[in-house]
Amino acid sequence: MRIEPASHLQPAGTVLPPNETCEALARRLAAETEGEVLFDAASRGRYATDASIYQIMPAGVLVPKTERDIATAIDIARDLNVPVLARGGGTSQCGQTTGAALVIDNSKHFRRVLDLDVEARRATVEPGIVLDHLNARLKPHGLWFPVDVSTSAQATLGGMAGNNSCGSRSIAYGNMVHNVAGASAWLSDGELVDFGPVSELGARASGIALHVQQLARQHRHEIAERWPKVMRRVAGYNLDIFDNQSEKPYTADGSVNLAHLLIGAEGTLAYTRSLTLKLAELPRAKVLGIVNFPSFHAAMDAAQHIVKLGPTAVELVDRTMIELSLANPAFKSTVETALIGRPAAILLVEFSGSEKAWLLPKLKDLADLMGDLGLRGSVVQMPDDAVQKNLWEVRKAGLNIMMSLKGDGKPVSFIEDCAVPLEHLAEYTDGLTAVFAKHGTRGTWYAHASVGTLHVRPILDMRTDGAAKMRAIAEEASELVRKYKGAFSGEHGDGLCRGEWIEWQFGPAINEAFRAIKNKLDPLNLFNPGKIIDAPKMDDGALFRFAPPSAPRPYKRIPLVPVLDWSAWNVQADPVTEETTAPGTGGDVSGGFAKAVEMCNNNGHCRKFDAGTMCPSYRVTRDEKHLTRGRANTLRLAVSGQLGPEAFTSEAMYETMDLCVGCKGCKRDCPTGVDMAKMKIEFLAHYKKKHGHTLKDRLIARLPDYAHAASRFPWLMNLRNSVPGAAWLGERLLGLSAKRSLPAWRSDTFWRAGDASMFVNRDMAIAAACVGRKVAVLFVDTFNGTFESENAFAAARVLKAAGYMLHTVEKDGGHHCCGRTYLANGMVDEAKARAGALVDALLPLAEAGIAIVGLEPSCLLTLRDETLVMGLGAKAETVAKEALLFEEFIAREAKAGRFKLGLKPAGKPILLHGHCHQKAFGAVSPILDVLRLIPDAKPELIESSCCGMAGSFGYEASHYEVSMQMAEASLLPAVRKNPDAIIVADGTSCRHQIADGAQREAVHVARLLDALRG
Repeated sequence: MRIEPASHLQPAGTVLPPNETCEALARRLAAETEGEVLFDAASRGRYATDASIYQIMPAGVLVPKTERDIATAIDIARDLNVPVLARGGGTSQCGQTTGAALVIDNSKHFRRVLDLDVEARRATVEPGIVLDHLNARLKPHGLWFPVDVSTSAQATLGGMAGNNSCGSRSIAYGNMVHNVAGASAWLSDGELVDFGPVSELGARASGIALHVQQLARQHRHEIAERWPKVMRRVAGYNLDIFDNQSEKPYTADGSVNLAHLLIGAEGTLAYTRSLTLKLAELPRAKVLGIVNFPSFHAAMDAAQHIVKLGPTAVELVDRTMIELSLANPAFKSTVETALIGRPAAILLVEFSGSEKAWLLPKLKDLADLMGDLGLRGSVVQMPDDAVQKNLWEVRKAGLNIMMSLKGDGKPVSFIEDCAVPLEHLAEYTDGLTAVFAKHGTRGTWYAHASVGTLHVRPILDMRTDGAAKMRAIAEEASELVRKYKGAFSGEHGDGLCRGEWIEWQFGPAINEAFRAIKNKLDPLNLFNPGKIIDAPKMDDGALFRFAPPSAPRPYKRIPLVPVLDWSAWNVQADPVTEETTAPGTGGDVSGGFAKAVEMCNNNGHCRKFDAGTMCPSYRVTRDEKHLTRGRANTLRLAVSGQLGPEAFTSEAMYETMDLCVGCKGCKRDCPTGVDMAKMKIEFLAHYKKKHGHTLKDRLIARLPDYAHAASRFPWLMNLRNSVPGAAWLGERLLGLSAKRSLPAWRSDTFWRAGDASMFVNRDMAIAAACVGRKVAVLFVDTFNGTFESENAFAAARVLKAAGYMLHTVEKDGGHHCCGRTYLANGMVDEAKARAGALVDALLPLAEAGIAIVGLEPSCLLTLRDETLVMGLGAKAETVAKEALLFEEFIAREAKAGRFKLGLKPAGKPILLHGHCHQKAFGAVSPILDVLRLIPDAKPELIESSCCGMAGSFGYEASHYEVSMQMAEASLLPAVRKNPDAIIVADGTSCRHQIADGAQREAVHVARLLDALRG
């Protein structure tokens, strides 16, 4: 059965207004509002996509600062006949937040809790507040908002209301619509209207309620016949508020609340000013049982039985997600704790209540049930809160983990939210699996087994035949949905990928009723046109982010000769077996760089504000431009020629990349593997080749080259810090902030003042290693060797005291360098030369299995990262395998029983600030382990993001304010709060920032251990 869209040639919301109209819109917004008016191509491009497969360039973007800005913008847009699209986190799966409209971004300034009534369990919030941030405010009161979507770290409440979001625990708490008590919203004529219980409505709202009630009465028969009876029905408008069809009524007492009409409306009826939410008591205790299944069918069949035990959640993780999680260093160890052997699928079954002791029998009941179903011994019991939390984080990242498949084929969202009654779930999934196989693909599965909604995404290549397969699969899937009396749209809304299926689901009569609702509230078709009513075809290639060759403007990549090796991304993958072709065979004319950039699927994980590392510049600016996703989008548009032929090396691209501090947080935290730090190196190499390097660039990059000679004249080099006016002059000439002190030069460097007797030559080190002696190479970097040589001496003394024979690599006239300073300035050829020389010097030692121990995280970890993509070959891989940070080495040796050192108690609290690269490479736990070797020590990790220095970044005048904002976000307040604590920070720049910002000395862990030696 083939369905066709409504009869229109150019769907509203997909065609830009004339240029003169857009120019007039920009002028008036700039003149009449206080908001940020963003109409340049790069800014518009950053708002052209969400987490769907679609891309529609907006007319422009407004980031309002006041409610008056929003009201004024609506008036201006109405005058000029330009559509308005409200946007929060921009994480919609179906294209709801893309359109040829004025996009108004609520997420930067409209994130307040306007009112909190703890006793009544009500909160009124602005639409831009993020769910996790709201729940953090509620936690001290023992409350939470229980619509716990997996994107809770970035999803805004306005967006959740627009989609009628559900979450993992909807079986216990219901959908968004069940948890909204009221709303205030602007209509398209500019009137601000309060929506709530029908008994309390004003004149305008009462008229709307009467209109909807009449429509419900008129279509009572069609509603009873066509309306899905499952709770997970989010398609269309909630016409059934006057004639409930859901298995969970909208209100407990059967009353009608007009605010529920706006929930799930995708911003097409009104523009939300505020939402009043129902809050729930925060569960005091939770236990988790993980059921391991030998087959996917068995997991699906068991769900109907498990829900009878009364769980608060039953969540699926399929084999694909298990394997991808095991391959992700951020998730591997957590996932391993949940597995028994190699299951085909697991179900996470949660029980919550007031006392953990009352819940533990539930886990036994679960185990007994599985035994009755023939799966005895299949349950991993997790009563511990911390372990549960870690596993839920993996589950929440499920969608993004699925999207980390390499190659052009990706799991595509369009039938992922079909909801069917639980008793039919196994048969439905079997049927859909057969459909996928018929079309030469397979699906990735995860999500809410408790309510019959499984997020299933077939792997399709939207650049080639993906659209045709998408249409065919959708039509066959719809037949299964109807057969099992389910809902085609069960959680993520309609948007562009399911809008045309609304009439199929409800029939023409109800579809016209939906149109009547739209016309009543928005007769001008001002708000987000082309969604729900008159939606375009789901497979309209012109609307795809990666438009196929048949589209008017097919997606193409510009030829590019990369300076780093991106061939690992330049592959194709079999959609069924997931086997990838050899690196470099994927057909990418940019050598794999474009494919690496395209891994960003706009999931918005980089917008989170938890204790992770990404994205520090977004944390302080809240600008889409200074976000990993924003940079990736701009790069993708540039390398595909959509911003013009010279966009990749343009000033606009430079501004976009400028505040990336190279923290590598995205390398670890981004579920799809976007490594923006490495992408910035690639970009800078091309940009600087075209525009040239500044004097500052050359001075910073070549610091390792002249450091040895400059250290002979420290009095001269330090004049900048001591002579009045010298810092000001340095800022004018070099752009280095006068508000910063520069590292102090000294003559007693590690190489000049060191005790040669502490080290053995290379041959002796290799020979000792061959006979089983404890040997290590101490790699002393430019910064610890030149400016803080006490760290290098301390490290040597500690290792010698613990019985290790030491070697250090040197060269005539200076020292070996990893190339980091060159990479940071886009001088990749020079970096390769320095790194290559270092690798050559270390290679014989690494081949002998001797650990290469470094002090500076950014330098040592260059050996495990960038040197592997510089074309240095297998020798770089050999060295990388032996490269360890000082703390990693000691933690490893202590665990093996080889590191023994008598230490005295510190006598003070110990606070640790983790360097960004330590966090990115999982090296924070080892340093905590090392600190715990100190008697009575209870080291505490400062929950901080980047310190803000990031090499030379924080020294630059143009970055000083942002740098300090990053530091003040959590690091510096934590340091000031603990005036008696020992501050440990292994990063040179981190220590400098703490000294500048808090006037406190931070020490390298090597110095602390050396000071405490017995």
